[in-house]
Amino acid sequence: MAIDSTQSSSYLQSLPAIFTEDPLLGRFLLVFEQVLTGLEGGEGEPRRGLEQIIAAIPTLFDPLATPPEFLQWLAGWVALGLRADWREDQQRQFLANIVPLYRRRGTKQNLIELLKIYTGLEPKIAEGGNTVFQIYDHSTVGVDTQINGSAPHYFRVTVNIPNPDPATLLRQNQIIRALIDLEKPAHTAYDYYPTHTTMQIGVHSQVGVDTLLGDLP
Repeated sequence: MAIDSTQSSSYLQSLPAIFTEDPLLGRFLLVFEQVLTGLEGGEGEPRRGLEQIIAAIPTLFDPLATPPEFLQWLAGWVALGLRADWREDQQRQFLANIVPLYRRRGTKQNLIELLKIYTGLEPKIAEGGNTVFQIYDHSTVGVDTQINGSAPHYFRVTVNIPNPDPATLLRQNQIIRALIDLEKPAHTAYDYYPTHTTMQIGVHSQVGVDTLLGDLP
C-alpha cells in the first residue's frame, strides 16, 4: 500500500493541536485511516475501508442489490437452487419473490407458484377425493379413480409441456419431480402426469420437434 509522503491523516483534526506539529504522526495515522475508510493511497481504484464494508453488510441480504456471487448463497437460505440457464435479473427476481412463498411452504398454492416460476408452465394439482367409477371418464384404477375411496394424503400433479424437444422434456420433468419431492409434506404421496400436445396435421405434426409418439420419458 503506497502512501503519499506529503499526505496527512484527517484524524489529526480530532487530536490536540500539539500533535499536528509532528508530520510523522500524520503519515502514521494515515495508514489506519486508509484501512478503516478506504482512502485512495495506491494504484487503481480506492479500496473500500472496513467502515464501508460493515455498513454495506445489509445489502448482501437484498436480492436486488447483493453482488452476483452471493445470489446462490441467498438461495440456500430458502433451501432452493437457481437454474443455471436463468439470467442474473431472473435470479434476482426469483429471490425477491421466494421469501413470501417460503412462509407457505408445504401448501398446494406454494407448490403451484414454484412450478410456475421454475418451468414457466401452468401446473394443476388435484388433491385426494372420492371419484365415482365411470366408464371412459373415471375408469383407470390408481390413476383417476380409487376402489373403496381415495388414498389418504395423496395428490396428483399434471403439467402440460407444449411442443417439447426430448432434451427440454427430460429437463423439465427432472425439475418438476425434484421440486415436488423437495416441497411436498413428508407424509404425503403423489403421482406426476406430464402431458404434451397431440399430433395435429399442419399444426403439431413433427415427431420429436413439436409432438411425441408413445410415453413421455
